[in-house]
Amino acid sequence: MNDSKTREARLMLAGLGILVVGALVGGGMTAVTMLGGGDDPRPGRSSPAPTTVGPSTPAESRQAAMTPDKARKLVMEKPAGQKDGLSNGFSEGPVGAISTAVHFWEEYAFLDDRKARQQLEAIVSSDAEGYVDEQVSEVRKLRETVGLAPSGGTPAGITFSTTVNAVRATSLTGTEGKVVQIWINYDRYATKADGSPDDEPLKDEDTDLLLKWQDGAWKITNEAEFWEARSFPRAYFPDSHVSWADGWQQVRHAG
Repeated sequence: MNDSKTREARLMLAGLGILVVGALVGGGMTAVTMLGGGDDPRPGRSSPAPTTVGPSTPAESRQAAMTPDKARKLVMEKPAGQKDGLSNGFSEGPVGAISTAVHFWEEYAFLDDRKARQQLEAIVSSDAEGYVDEQVSEVRKLRETVGLAPSGGTPAGITFSTTVNAVRATSLTGTEGKVVQIWINYDRYATKADGSPDDEPLKDEDTDLLLKWQDGAWKITNEAEFWEARSFPRAYFPDSHVSWADGWQQVRHAG
């Protein structure tokens, strides 16, 4: 890859933090309890300080010392199939919702407006009027920001991969769990034409999605009543008991 292509790849990654992270905002269901979740509206990147609230039992002490990287990972469901560029066929339960969000975010064609539209039309709720067009517009804006034509595929010789590290999920409809907000912590990497990785990947990024169970599948939505019920988590740190207490849980794909 020549120097201009290398710079282009870096610009793409740098631009993601501003444009794409916010391109598919949704509306929190704790991945551990599937209920509750923190409502602290002050997400940040400073390491949280330990807190102590009076005496505790041994069990409480063990729980307080738990962190996302010590806990068992949440295993994603295997998709039943693939259609329209996306994995599909996940269950109605909370793990199905999380699996839908994780697979979508790792498969989303954030630089290919035509493929993105195909994916979005397959997964966006019919109640999210105008949402597909809004997201395709964001893809095109990102392309223009990095010097590409507004419409087209991923530049030749550059490939991207997204890895979801952890999730924080919260029901927005009480115990029913029919609409959920899923926060995602992820990394995104670029690979050059010669197979070597870009040296400035996106790391430790956060975004969230609102999903509702509709017509036998989890669909992305942005309906106002659920949008207003969104919550904002404490920052995710794999070795933080505060992150664990706030509902962050690491994920892995089924083997």
